[in-house]
Amino acid sequence: MSPLEQKIIRVFVVEDSPLMCKILTTLLNNDPQILVVGVALDGKEALDLLPHLKPDIITLDMDLPVIDGLEVTRQVMAFHPTPILIVSSSVFKTGMEKVFRAISFGALDVMDKSDLISKGERKSGEELIEKIKNLTRVKPLDREFLGFREEKAGTEFKKPKGGCIHRIVAMVASTGGPQALIKILKSLPENFPCGIVIVQHIASGFLPGMVDWLNKECKIKVKIGEDQETIRPGVAYIAPDHFQMRVVEGGRISLSDEPPTNGHRPSGDILLESVAKVYGKGSIGVILTGMGKDGAIGIKMIKQFRGRTIAQEEKSCVVFGMPHAAIETGAVDRILPPERIAEELLCLVRS
Repeated sequence: MSPLEQKIIRVFVVEDSPLMCKILTTLLNNDPQILVVGVALDGKEALDLLPHLKPDIITLDMDLPVIDGLEVTRQVMAFHPTPILIVSSSVFKTGMEKVFRAISFGALDVMDKSDLISKGERKSGEELIEKIKNLTRVKPLDREFLGFREEKAGTEFKKPKGGCIHRIVAMVASTGGPQALIKILKSLPENFPCGIVIVQHIASGFLPGMVDWLNKECKIKVKIGEDQETIRPGVAYIAPDHFQMRVVEGGRISLSDEPPTNGHRPSGDILLESVAKVYGKGSIGVILTGMGKDGAIGIKMIKQFRGRTIAQEEKSCVVFGMPHAAIETGAVDRILPPERIAEELLCLVRS
């Protein structure tokens, strides 16, 4: 398709800072395929304009006057489902709490607004435009998947005889991952007998906020993995920003600052490959929603070492890229929605 035949992407900028509005508008309008169709300086104005503008995507700040970004997200997803890219600050803890609550309502991804200034116009503009173009291909998730109805909490787990010392669950996720992770982890009981290791690709600086959010919602403990930390049952360890995370002999976490693998640090492939080598047939690998192919090589290795493998089904994915790439390897045992993934994990660790 030639540039002239490409569909123009209509972007609605919702931001209370006139300076940031100008920066966002300038960066976006530099791309011939993107058109900023409107700007709103507060949440009420955004909700009033939305039905008339009919944008393809919204860039949304969380800290808005009149009606905040969290309530805007809730109303957009309830009445005018539209892809939302949160453009907010990762500095303030209260702001991060809003970000992840907004993601639970259906916002698709997050970008740190300070990056738009600190990284320089060219680099920040490229990142912003890439996110906009990718997210406009996404159909907003339905209300049922997003958890608008109350979920049942994880029930008491009856441990199998002999425990579950030689099993581990490893998950990899990117765009849409927080929504899938909370569906899975929230369904696991406090006494889940395996450790869980996770790579979640997310904008730098937002990981602590995501961990706090998951901890408040889940019965199991969720934390950022630390170097040489022993993996314990009932704990989910998420790879920290800018480090590669592996599992090593003795059931410990190893962190390194080695270069990115296929553009990723942390890399899902590196984590899954290490899990396969250490835990062998006790490995359970899970590939969740996300763009690209991260995890496909690692999931294949888990299968080669006789572990069990799961991929998220297409219907419940924000982006089917990573699960699709994993399925294409022929190494995936089960293709399931997040709530069924939790059930499958419980069955596997009982067996």
